[in-house]
Amino acid sequence: MSLAAKAKLSHVALTDHDTLAGIDRARLAAKGLGLEFIPGVELSVDHNGTKIHMLVYFLEPGNGPLQSRLAELLEGRYSRNIEIIEKLNGLGYEITLADVQKHAEGPSVGRPHIADALVEKGYITTRDEGFSDLLHDGGSAYVERMRLTAAEAIRLARAGGGVPVIAHPVTMSLTRELYAEAFHQLADLGLGGIEAHHPMHDLDLRAHLTEVAAKLGIAATGGSDHHGATKRAYRVGVGRGDLRVPESAVEQLYAQRNR
Repeated sequence: MSLAAKAKLSHVALTDHDTLAGIDRARLAAKGLGLEFIPGVELSVDHNGTKIHMLVYFLEPGNGPLQSRLAELLEGRYSRNIEIIEKLNGLGYEITLADVQKHAEGPSVGRPHIADALVEKGYITTRDEGFSDLLHDGGSAYVERMRLTAAEAIRLARAGGGVPVIAHPVTMSLTRELYAEAFHQLADLGLGGIEAHHPMHDLDLRAHLTEVAAKLGIAATGGSDHHGATKRAYRVGVGRGDLRVPESAVEQLYAQRNR
C-alpha cells in the first residue's frame, strides 16, 4: 500500500490467488494513506479447455457463495504442491514443503514459491527459470490443479456482489478471433470486464482489448500485477514503466458493480 501511495495512485486493489486473508490488513493500510481500496481475489478457471485467470473485484472476506469455495481451492493447492515436490524429488531436486512455505507470506502457496525454494537451494538462478524448465504447463514437474469453470466462477462472483474480470488475456494462448468468441460467451454469462491495461500487453493490444470491452458493454480494467519487489519486474502502478491505467477503468468497474 505504501508503494501505491508513492506511485500517486488513486485506487488500489489486492487480488491474491484463492485467498482473501490479506484484505483487512491491506484495507487498513490503504485508508491510512488516503487510497481508495478495492478488495478482491484471483482465480484459475477453465473455459472449454482453456485455462484463464479471473479477477473478482469487490469480494469481501466472510460468508458468501464464492468465499465458501476458496477453502476448497486452497486445499487443492496444498495437495498439488505435495505432488509437485514429489516429482521434483524424483528428478533429483531435494526440497521440502517447509522449504516452499517459508517463501509465502500467507495461506496461498503455489508454483512461484516452489520456484523460489529451488532458487534458494541453488538449483536454478531465477523464478522464471523454474517455470521455463520445470513448472510450466506440461513441464516435467507440472501437476494439474483443481479449477472452477469460468461459468461457475462468474455465477458465484455475481451472487456475492463481486465483479468478475478476465486477467491478462494475452496468457490465454488463443488467437484474437478465439478469445473474442470466448469473451462474448462469458459476457453473456455475466463477465464484468477484461484486463486491457497490463504490463504484458503492448499498446496495440491494450487499445484492441479496450475496444472489445466497449463493444461488449463491459469494463476495460487494468493493473500492474505487482507480486512483490523481488518476484518480478512489474512495479506498482506502472508495470515495466509504460503502464498508465486510465481513471475510466475504475469508473467502468464501479458501474459493473452496480449492474
